[in-house]
Amino acid sequence: MRRLPAAFLALVAAALLMGSTGMTSADEWAAPRRQMVAEIRAMMAEAAVETRRETLSERVAAAMERVPRHEFVPMARRHAAYDNRPLPIGHGQTISQPFIVALMTDLLELTPEARVLEVGTGSGYQAAVLSLLAKEVYSIEIVRPLGEEAARTLARLGYANVTTRIGDGYGGWPEAAPFDGIIVTAAAGHVPPALIAQLRPGGRLVIPVGDFSQELMAIEKKADGTLRERRIVPVAFVPFTREDERK
Repeated sequence: MRRLPAAFLALVAAALLMGSTGMTSADEWAAPRRQMVAEIRAMMAEAAVETRRETLSERVAAAMERVPRHEFVPMARRHAAYDNRPLPIGHGQTISQPFIVALMTDLLELTPEARVLEVGTGSGYQAAVLSLLAKEVYSIEIVRPLGEEAARTLARLGYANVTTRIGDGYGGWPEAAPFDGIIVTAAAGHVPPALIAQLRPGGRLVIPVGDFSQELMAIEKKADGTLRERRIVPVAFVPFTREDERK
């Protein structure tokens, strides 16, 4: 049997490790993702009094470690993809700080069978995180170029349980309701009534509320339809945009 040259075998081994971008995402991005999650855990511990959550749930932590945030930011920003800060994604919008993504997701307390609505798809990153925690995710984006790009990215990466649409999220997604969780990734001056109506009893809505001064709110709908509201932490989100404001 002819022995292949060692140099040739090394080239084959290297080729098997190479992806379409030249390196496997595991080699290049796994460590930064783990570091990002470690920083989130530390911040959760520091903010435990305000959030009333001492730790990040293991399910949410695992999802944050799996989703490739670098795929959801512009190429020019990829070097900062796992920094614990928001990043611009174009059209005056941002991808949220990983800590805030984790906190808002954790506050939903999703089960594997949950149906979730996201208002404000943005880059698609939050929807990707939710897709690993829930059975169905519905996401609405009012900025067409962002929504279309997010849909392409989510499809390319295989997040098949995420359904997206372009439109005004103020009215929710009635035909897919009720939802076990609703998350809003832009700051509204008030809580849209349609979102409360589309929340299943026992479900939770997480939304930043306020104009100049914003607070993250968690709203739980009880079995009898009454609401339990909690103010969590001060935040800074891009403003909630309505269709009539874009004309």
